[in-house]
Amino acid sequence: MSKFVIEGGSKLKGKVNIGGFKNAAVAIIPATLLCPGKCTIQNVPNIEDVNVFLDILRELGAEARYIDDTTIYVDSTNVEGCYLKNGLSKKMRASYYLLGAGLGRFKSSSSLLPGGCDIGERPIDQHIKGFEALGATVDITPDGRVNVRADKLTGNKIYLDKVSVGATINIMLAAVYAEGRTTIENAAKEPHIVDTANFLNSMGADIKGAGTDVIRINGIKELTGCTYRVIPDQIEAGTYMIAAAATKGDIIIDDIIPKHLEPITAKLKEMGLGIEEYGDSMRVFYNRELIPVNIQTLPYPGFPTDLQQPMTVLLSTLIGESTVVEGVSEDRFKYVNEINRMGANIEFTKKQARIIGTDKLKGTVVQATDLRAGAALIIAGLVADGLTEIINIHHIDRGYEHIENKFMNLGAKIKRVKDEE
Repeated sequence: MSKFVIEGGSKLKGKVNIGGFKNAAVAIIPATLLCPGKCTIQNVPNIEDVNVFLDILRELGAEARYIDDTTIYVDSTNVEGCYLKNGLSKKMRASYYLLGAGLGRFKSSSSLLPGGCDIGERPIDQHIKGFEALGATVDITPDGRVNVRADKLTGNKIYLDKVSVGATINIMLAAVYAEGRTTIENAAKEPHIVDTANFLNSMGADIKGAGTDVIRINGIKELTGCTYRVIPDQIEAGTYMIAAAATKGDIIIDDIIPKHLEPITAKLKEMGLGIEEYGDSMRVFYNRELIPVNIQTLPYPGFPTDLQQPMTVLLSTLIGESTVVEGVSEDRFKYVNEINRMGANIEFTKKQARIIGTDKLKGTVVQATDLRAGAALIIAGLVADGLTEIINIHHIDRGYEHIENKFMNLGAKIKRVKDEE
């Protein structure tokens, strides 16, 4: 096992390039199963979750591999079904997209319940509701295997009781081949839903309305292979924006879509951070003392839940009081105990944190409890006095590509070492 060792105190300076959006890639890759042909996906982040998905596709009989550092090739021609025999699906949350893709192409799919970060209950009831509305039956066995099957799929009107990114995408995947029209109401509007719909349309699907709360899918007979480029990762970009603010730095963030960053940009400007936009890049710079603000995470276009943890760390370093309300995920403040061990003063429940800012964090040994919490701990280490050691960094590797190299290129003193070192 490896860990990160960080010496705090350096102001970030320079330019960082943002990779492909993890949340889009892990929806688009299983979507290639819908096409009995060849797909080339560009701007794919080289991260652990992507590698797990490629292993799963190969297990199912597909040819799936990187052809360079950011491009993958998938040929699902010889895949004959979507029954996952082993526990690879337990390694990440997004494995549930195989249920929708398998149901769409083969009219059946079977997988263990998904894994991923331990951030509270994340049920798949809205996924099941959508599958059943299309004519499928869903059975969950006592050992946690989900079996989905249908004689045929028929379009239907589906109203999601709760805005759900996963359910919206999964229903799209299943409905591509359904007879007639499927309408998803109260659909999630995140950029990676639009990206997944655009990918499916590039293969020949007929999906309209992605990015709004009503998505319409007209069923088609076949899909063909395509070449597609994944959008930039707004969460990775937001992480570096917050890191620049925390370290009082001055950086250029390149290869972004500024529109996708508006919720985080607005809050950082409210705090007093300097931000200048230049088309597909952005300058983020500290030019005056930042002030605390209150945050509530919400579905897009609200403040993203995946940036709640880095923002909480930033707020913990600003003199004054602030509140962070988690409006999307359940029990996502477990990492706060680690930040408090570094000298932060944060009281929290499952849904809310009250932060009394301090101008000093102190380095110590902390553990990443999940993916985004790990990124938050890196930021805490960058501003803390002394050395910070972060263990369990496999969580971070699931979603951030070459993160220590990118921070080092910005002047951070961070290195990956084996535990025995």
